[in-house]
Amino acid sequence: MKVLVATVKPFAAEAVEKIKGIIDAAGYEFALLEKYEDNSQLLEAVADADALIIRSDKITREVMDSAKNLKIVVRAGAGYDNVDLEAASEKGIVVMNTPGQNSNAVAELALGLMVYAARGFFNGKPGTELKGKTLGIHAYGNVGRLVGRIAKGFGMEVSAYDPFIAKETIEADGVKVYDSVEELYSNNMYISLHIPANDKTKKSINYDLLNKMPKGGTLINTARKEVIDEEGLLQLLRERNDFKYVSDIAPDNAELFLEKFNERCYFTPKKMGAQTAEANINAGLAAANQIVNFLEKGDTTFQVNK
Repeated sequence: MKVLVATVKPFAAEAVEKIKGIIDAAGYEFALLEKYEDNSQLLEAVADADALIIRSDKITREVMDSAKNLKIVVRAGAGYDNVDLEAASEKGIVVMNTPGQNSNAVAELALGLMVYAARGFFNGKPGTELKGKTLGIHAYGNVGRLVGRIAKGFGMEVSAYDPFIAKETIEADGVKVYDSVEELYSNNMYISLHIPANDKTKKSINYDLLNKMPKGGTLINTARKEVIDEEGLLQLLRERNDFKYVSDIAPDNAELFLEKFNERCYFTPKKMGAQTAEANINAGLAAANQIVNFLEKGDTTFQVNK
């Protein structure tokens, strides 16, 4: 059995070494493809792979067609929209993610972006404090829960909206629950966004929804750029000089946003949510262990396709 780690953005060297240790100990062959510049390199590397560990790499139908022996793909991280799930299911390939392994890193970044926005991007002018301000968490999963916990340490008033999590579960954390997304946005100065990108959520964060936010509204996006209706957001920024948008995923029209609204918009140079040494190692090791458990025991606990 051959396990391939294929990453344009490499794992930390320590993570690679530990992943290799897990694969070697299980008696499987370990292979590594890093910083590849052309998709043809990936197609060649997966040709005889039985298992694949990736990060943000796109695993398309073409890639799977080239990987005749492929049985499992593990995305080291939470989001998995970079994998063609339909093609994988058709070919009997199991796709997994590693939920929770990057959560603290993303949550800390979300609060860091909040502080940065509240202080006017450190422009030397007086800013505001987070203490006493309202924070709405849109999707109360692993990351959202941690964002709420850290925000409480800042003295923020925290609320959430998540139709997939029981109200009692959220309230047990001392977080107020809203019954609609419109209520969440209407009642919070800060919104931390953690929804996945799918057919229902793409472009769902639109002008009408964002315009419900009170004066000084700030949207923090550490989720996916696809959930933002960029035209609607641009319109809002034109009409409301009090509104700010900060994200670790630059929009498609990033240059236009920064040209027109550089005092109210900020985007990290790359998607930085999971870019900590700890998250890097945690996600990589989880991926390796999940592959071993699947190949040896048929464990599909974290499978995301059916």
